[in-house]
Amino acid sequence: MESSAPKLKQRHRALTTLRVIRGVLCLIILILTAFVLLVFFGFWTAVPLRFFSLHHSRNGTAFFFGIWIALWPFWFEKLNKTKVVFSGDFVPPKERVLLIANHRTEVDWMYLWDLALRKGREGAIRYILKSSLMKMPVFGWVFHVMEFIPVERKWEADESVMCKMLSSFKDPQDPLWLAVFPEGTDFTEQKCIRSQMYASENGLPILKNVLLPKTKGFYACLEKLKDSLDAVYDVTIGYRHNCPTFMDNAYGIDPSEVHIHVERISLSDIPSSEDEVSSWLMSRFSLKDQMLSDFYELGCFPREGTEVGLSTMKCILNFIFVMILTATCMYLLFFSSIWFKVYVYLVCAYMASATYFDIRPSPIFV
Repeated sequence: MESSAPKLKQRHRALTTLRVIRGVLCLIILILTAFVLLVFFGFWTAVPLRFFSLHHSRNGTAFFFGIWIALWPFWFEKLNKTKVVFSGDFVPPKERVLLIANHRTEVDWMYLWDLALRKGREGAIRYILKSSLMKMPVFGWVFHVMEFIPVERKWEADESVMCKMLSSFKDPQDPLWLAVFPEGTDFTEQKCIRSQMYASENGLPILKNVLLPKTKGFYACLEKLKDSLDAVYDVTIGYRHNCPTFMDNAYGIDPSEVHIHVERISLSDIPSSEDEVSSWLMSRFSLKDQMLSDFYELGCFPREGTEVGLSTMKCILNFIFVMILTATCMYLLFFSSIWFKVYVYLVCAYMASATYFDIRPSPIFV
């Protein structure tokens, strides 16, 4: 059974020289600003401050990386002119939530930042992501500082790591959006066929637009955090008219529209036993599958218009603020004392080691 997703069409915008230059320039700015905010600010909130207060450490880290994450929706929605349409439930700001979403392409997780920014949680969103991404220079260090959970996608290897980190997220005073992609990988036609064969052999639903969800990781998150969460958000993402790659986003040639459907689910509506949770998650993905089939036919999700557009003025002011911080720190690095260079080298060495060996300071005062 084939997917009902639309086949590749002509790009929404042509790839021109100007778009390539602008895309490369934006990537350079994002890498440079991430490096500066990490080395000169994030290090202090994530390491020394953590010795004294885990709560204040997370709040400080959320602020500095929140202003960096806010650059991405600005890039997508204001510079690239990508239309982001929200539908479903209007969710209140600043809740502590577990978020589940389908994984259509490699950039789904970035568009969750568009929702998080509107809800004041851009600095508090964390992902469960494949461990190989932690090896990326600068970005991998940022993921480590922001306490993303790296997994090998093998439960035997991941269980202890996940449970250890989830246990540290229980404080209801700490802001948290924990995003999980239960499919475990992005969607492709080949993966869909394998998923359908497995479903057929094991008496599971045959899905066309999503893969069968892996349930153990989601259950672990729910079990560890349920007493400190406000809700679970079930997010379904659809793209018109092409499914974008990261570089499509960078150059602004696709997608033309991103549709994000959000359903807020009360924890009391989710069963408690592992078997029941597995069945519940499977039924949620069956609903997602049907919703995506309807989306590809109709071009929209039900109940659109739940969120307003981003404020251009706020986006510009945030961009200016980040650029002032970056320019000041780069000036000090290149034109000030040699000790600034020594400091940067030492912080980079620490971050590379801490990310590789998964080193996190333990608070002295609880």
